[in-house]
Amino acid sequence: MECVTILLGLLFIWILVYGVMSLERSKNKKRLAPGPFPLPIIGNLHLLGDKPHKSLAKLSKIYGPIMNLKLGQVNTVVISSSVLAREVMQKRDLVFANRSVADALRARNHSDSSVVFLPVNTRWRTLRKIMNSNIFSGSKLDANQHLRTKKIQELVDHFHKSAKNGGTVDIGRAAFRTSLNLLSNTIFSKDLSDPFSDSAKEFKDLVWGIMVEAGKPNLVDYFPFLVKIDPQGIRRRMTDHFTKVLDLMSGLIDERLKERKLRNHANVDVLDALLNISPELDRNHIEHLCLVSLLRTLIFLNP
Repeated sequence: MECVTILLGLLFIWILVYGVMSLERSKNKKRLAPGPFPLPIIGNLHLLGDKPHKSLAKLSKIYGPIMNLKLGQVNTVVISSSVLAREVMQKRDLVFANRSVADALRARNHSDSSVVFLPVNTRWRTLRKIMNSNIFSGSKLDANQHLRTKKIQELVDHFHKSAKNGGTVDIGRAAFRTSLNLLSNTIFSKDLSDPFSDSAKEFKDLVWGIMVEAGKPNLVDYFPFLVKIDPQGIRRRMTDHFTKVLDLMSGLIDERLKERKLRNHANVDVLDALLNISPELDRNHIEHLCLVSLLRTLIFLNP
């Protein structure tokens, strides 16, 4: 009983101190958008519920199309009208271009090497230009038309064979495999999702692991003081996933470098293009660019 009393007393003191500190900080803060009053410690997290998009829509009817929510220790501005969304994403996009980075994506310093999360600066512009000209340009997409036709035909043949044998087809996974192989052929000239290849299966599992960990709600994102504790182990697991997938890509790069030394190798894919401009990119950037190129599309194909 005494332990319970002590714990309740400590909790009361903590809430009191937190409330006083929050009040003092609020006096020095700039004026924020209207929003619900935050509770101690958790802020407005309790208002999100299990369907945050619906909860935010209801709150916007009370506080307006631009409101401030305190999610844990993090102030979050929510835009909920098409007019303001256009203002933020089109007219003033450079002002809002720098985004907060989820702690999971800081594993292996991925956010420091990824064009997706870098702040708008010279380095970001260089990497973006390289990606647009060597990976996502119209000419590159047109040049790979035959590859897309081939992979779609392989998908149709797979469906036909399964139907003929009376088997079932997981359409989501089949689409994922086709998309992964199309992208991996564009970048590495190699299938990475061959069911008979152990390394390909490993890569596929790693891609899913990265997407699962990146999509999990993480306490560290709302309570930054927990960053060194990593209470859910998300950063630890993401570091393991990134290490394995980057090691796999490093092996593919080493293999390509050996091929280029042994014979007169033609420049046929994205990896060759990146290696040809290697003075502008270090090895780490090439590995992370390849990773981003794959995840950019595959993240939308979770079956």
